Amino acid sequence: MASVALKVAAGVSRCARPLSRARSTSAALPGPLWGLGRLNHVAIAVPDMEKAASLYRDVLGARVSGQVALPEHGVSTVFVELGNTKLELLHPLGEGSPIAGFLQKNKAGGMHHICIEVDDIKAAIADLKAKNIRTLSVEPRIGAHGKLVMFLHPKDCDGVLVELEEA
Repeated sequence: MASVALKVAAGVSRCARPLSRARSTSAALPGPLWGLGRLNHVAIAVPDMEKAASLYRDVLGARVSGQVALPEHGVSTVFVELGNTKLELLHPLGEGSPIAGFLQKNKAGGMHHICIEVDDIKAAIADLKAKNIRTLSVEPRIGAHGKLVMFLHPKDCDGVLVELEEA
């Protein structure tokens, strides 16, 4: 049931099956060659990284990673471990950062995107593009976890910026 809720929240319910190696035996309705998995993280853009990290670490008692600069993405990140998922705190790195633009519109910060794992990102991208779901780049890139990622256009996902990450 959680898998269905994630698919609906991501606006891609017509695109994937749950992550599982079991294939349908129905020859009439072949499923996609990729599977949608678990929620990996929720990303939050923050205007003050130290203040945000302190909230989760010192006030709420969560395990908080060190800050990592990702210049190729124009952000610095901190991950907050929550047991069943993570929060990714994002802060702009450089003038051209997409997070800088987000924070100009949302001065206090806020939810930026959700990240959902997929078992085959290249198959997922091909399938989604065939279903007229736009991506924000031509090819997947290496993300904060060292895995391939791709962002889906929020206008095609019910207003939510969705990041797919290869599991």
